[in-house]
Amino acid sequence: MKAPVAAPNSGANEAIPRHIAIIMDGNRRWARQRGLPAVEGHRRGILALREITRAASDIGVEVLTVYGFSTENWRREPSEISFLFDLCVFFARTELAELNKNNVRVRIIGDWEALPARSREALESLARDTAGNSGLLLNLAVNYSSRAELRDAMRALAREVAAGTLAPDQISEETLSAHLETADLPDPDLVIRPGGERRLSNFLLYQAAYAELVMSDIFWPDFSRSDFTEAIEEFGRRARRWGA
Repeated sequence: MKAPVAAPNSGANEAIPRHIAIIMDGNRRWARQRGLPAVEGHRRGILALREITRAASDIGVEVLTVYGFSTENWRREPSEISFLFDLCVFFARTELAELNKNNVRVRIIGDWEALPARSREALESLARDTAGNSGLLLNLAVNYSSRAELRDAMRALAREVAAGTLAPDQISEETLSAHLETADLPDPDLVIRPGGERRLSNFLLYQAAYAELVMSDIFWPDFSRSDFTEAIEEFGRRARRWGA
């Protein structure tokens, strides 16, 4: 069952969002501007993720979901994809101590089991070795597609209907939400997209229906703690009306 969200017409926000989602965009353009290979942009993006995870933990955010690798990213050059998978292993090995120190728990969403064995095992190990932590939940969306997630939820509901365990008129928003990978989490309050683009790019499309959106022109490798704080302050200045 999904955690409850704020009541409709609740007016001004709480200062700190419970769940923040980030589309980590602009790594390649950051590198291109500096005459560097794309892989250097991705490497610097890992450093930004470390800093923002620490900042989210420090200010009391409950859930941080980051878009690390989309299903569409398979269309990139094989060498770049290979490096991204190597980064999964690098992140899992180098960040474990930092994550445990800050009481951060890691979970993976998306079709991450389709990754090469080395990357898959590294991510699985990271989730297992941080499972006992009780602070911030860092949700890594890896090989993730919101449309695929919704498709799979529909298939699961259809199987239940076919088996006679669920009547069609029992399907509700709550029933659908319970079949998503974020079923036990509150919906995102705030979606941040660095990198200058103005779209969700197949990221948490259902869950982000009432999220506040903050788009930044700063490329992800340069996105700092102060930029993160500024986005949260912008969130705090808005009044959420939940469609009313």
